[in-house]
Amino acid sequence: MSLPSTSTQVTFPAGEVTGRSQVLACVELPEGRWGVVTASTPFHPLDHTWPDQPADSGTLADRQLLDCVTGGVSPEGELFLGTDIPVRRGEEGWAWLVVHVLAEPVPVGAEVELRVDAGKRGALSAAHTGCHLLALALNEALAPRWRKDPGRVDAFGHPDFDALAMDSSRMDEQASYDVYRIGKSLKKKGFTVEGLAEELPAVQDAVNARLASWVAADAKVGIEAPGPELTARRQWHAHLPEGEATIFCGGTHLSHLGQLTALATELALSADGSQLTAVTRPRR
Repeated sequence: MSLPSTSTQVTFPAGEVTGRSQVLACVELPEGRWGVVTASTPFHPLDHTWPDQPADSGTLADRQLLDCVTGGVSPEGELFLGTDIPVRRGEEGWAWLVVHVLAEPVPVGAEVELRVDAGKRGALSAAHTGCHLLALALNEALAPRWRKDPGRVDAFGHPDFDALAMDSSRMDEQASYDVYRIGKSLKKKGFTVEGLAEELPAVQDAVNARLASWVAADAKVGIEAPGPELTARRQWHAHLPEGEATIFCGGTHLSHLGQLTALATELALSADGSQLTAVTRPRR
């Protein structure tokens, strides 16, 4: 079967949850499943490179999706899915696809309706927006602990602890879960570890005060995309009272912070002080 040689166009960065499109390919997968590729889609797939946000749920041609994954078509025309993709997304010569996984095939050439579960999308978007706001607020609260410039700062000029210490970031419909590694490399960059455990309650209070102020300001946030392709290098943009902030991001987000009634994080340091965990919960 011929596979698309151009990348899927996506509408989820603009917040779309419905659409109609032509089926370009329907590929048989293991375990009796089928991978359906359309020319465009509102569905956000799980990213194989940085799988922080889960895939959208919903229906295609009134059939429930079993999964929604990223697919890559090599220059030789071979299809790889998810973690089997051997290159990073955007590799030159590859086509990058949103693959809707169904229990039965859909005719190639058919025009189908795609409907995302808007409730789940909204919850994931809230968690993802909270994750980025947590990063900025945590950077600010920890800024006094840097002995020297680590060589990377965030949009507000604070040392970018979030980027420099990030070990993993995941989210679900309730919260985002960010784990930071506080090891030798971070200390060499100038981060002061001594006294962090004792100071952590004050750091948490400072972070939550900042998050609350941003929610109260009902700041506008969203995704800016240079193009409709799945591989477009998109940015999360926040118009916060302190200024404009941008973070590269492939996920989905709220459109303004007034969609939240509250946003707060819980910080925890491991017993040996080598790992900081932030669980950030939005309320809508």
